[in-house]
Order: sequence, then structure tokens, then C-alpha cells
Amino acid sequence: MSTLDWQATYGGAAFDPVAVGGTVTSLILHTTPERTGQPAAVAAATALKPGTYRFAIPDTLAAGRYWGAITFTPAAGAPASADRTIRVDLPSGTGLVTSPEAVADHAGIPLPLTEAQRDGLRTAIEDAQADVEAYLSRPLVPRLAMLNSVRPAPGMDLGSWQAWAHCGPDDDFTVDGWTARPDGTYDVRLRVGLDGAAERPIRRYVTAHAAETIRNTPASGSGASGRRVSSLSAEGQSISYEAAPSAGQPGALPVLVTLDGYRQPPVYVRPRPAAAPWPYGGSVSLWR
Repeated sequence: MSTLDWQATYGGAAFDPVAVGGTVTSLILHTTPERTGQPAAVAAATALKPGTYRFAIPDTLAAGRYWGAITFTPAAGAPASADRTIRVDLPSGTGLVTSPEAVADHAGIPLPLTEAQRDGLRTAIEDAQADVEAYLSRPLVPRLAMLNSVRPAPGMDLGSWQAWAHCGPDDDFTVDGWTARPDGTYDVRLRVGLDGAAERPIRRYVTAHAAETIRNTPASGSGASGRRVSSLSAEGQSISYEAAPSAGQPGALPVLVTLDGYRQPPVYVRPRPAAAPWPYGGSVSLWR
């Protein structure tokens, strides 16, 4: 089942409606950006952790892009409001940091996609994602883990990984949620490792390079717009293309070095000096 995690924003700031007496009602998905007509699906909200809500989207929906609105009440007694910026590409949670529809937007491919187009775009995403994983020397998909019957550090936010002594700084930890137990301990759900889909620079890199791969592969049959033509001779004997911006210029493709912040620092092992022969050192040495 696909899910959507949502953080409320009101008045230009992130907040938790329930903490001030409000409510989060539902997610309504439509098949058009106008968000009118019969809804494709309606999903109820479940509190994942303070300020974050999860919507379970039915698996009966066909693959593709949907436009949604989340209805909520920002505070007790306040009128209902709606976040109409929701855009969902299904299926989600498949191990890709971006979606075929997002790549299609960059490559100039009109929606909806055919299954053949989606398959080609997915392959381009996997290739670009593999390049990032090889450069960072770490996967972009986190693994799920569970801590059972643990106590948080006093005074720490339960949504912070530092609250749980079992989490160390040698990896990325994200608290996915927790459940209180009668004895005062908690069962904590964690995502361990780099979550590429949650990091916008990684999503941008993979999306841009997957689109460029499709754009420069005319035989892919994706319908991409291809390179932009700047001039064409009357007889069609010569053709010129617009020059792409150089790396670092506005509009240029992102480069791998922009992701250096996600590389794990190398682990240095301090060399131990050689021990003196026994009985002067700490180990027994056999003399011959």
C-alpha cells in the first residue's frame, strides 16, 4: 500500500493542528490538476508523530499522477482549511527516489504515461540512482528497524533520534513513529540509513539526469522533446543545437560533487605501536 506523509503548513510556518485543538481530516485525490469532479480516492489521516500525519492510499488506484487536497482545521473554533498543493505519483515506496512522472515533466513528455514509457523512465531512474549510490558508497533506500521497550533520554524530543540511546552517530536515523507501553517504555519505529527520497538535492540530481538520459536517447520511444534546435538550413543539410549551460551556471544539470554532504566520513583506525618483547611488553614473545 502506498502512503503519503504530510506536515501541515499554515501562515507560512510548519505547525501541528492537533496541538492547538485543530484536526486533520482527510486526503482527497483527483485525476486532474483542477481537483474537481468525482474523487479518485479518499484517505483518512493517522497521526504518525506530533506534526506529521500519514495517509494510506488504496492499492486499487492505477499507476500515474494524482492531484490532491488535505482538509484540516488549523485550531479550535477556526474555519476549515485545505492544502491544495498535494501531488502524488503512484505507486510509491518502490525503492526509487523519484517518479517516472517527475522525470517526464523534466523531459517534456506529456502525461499520462503509457506503460512502455513508464518502464523506460524507470530504467533511466535506476541508472541515475546507481551512479549516486556508487559515488556516495551507500544505498539511497533506508531499512526499517524496531526498538522495543526502550526509554528515551530525559528532556529530549521523542521525534529526535538522539532521544534513543540505541541510535548512534555512525549512520542516519529517522524516527518514523512510536507507541507508548503501559510500563512507561516505548516501541520505536526507525528508518536506518540515507533516505534519498526525502532529500531534495538527491531527488533533483536523479530526476535531472534520468531526464537527460531519456532526452539523449531518441530510440527510447519515450516521446521526449530532445535537444533544442537553434538553426536549420533551408535544404535541411545542417542543423545546430542550443548550447547547454556549463556546470555551475543557472539552468545547468547538477553535478555529483553537490552531493558530497551525504558522503559518510571515512573511519580512521589509529595504528597501535608494536609491543616490546616479553617481559618488557604486554605480550609473550617466543625467542628462538
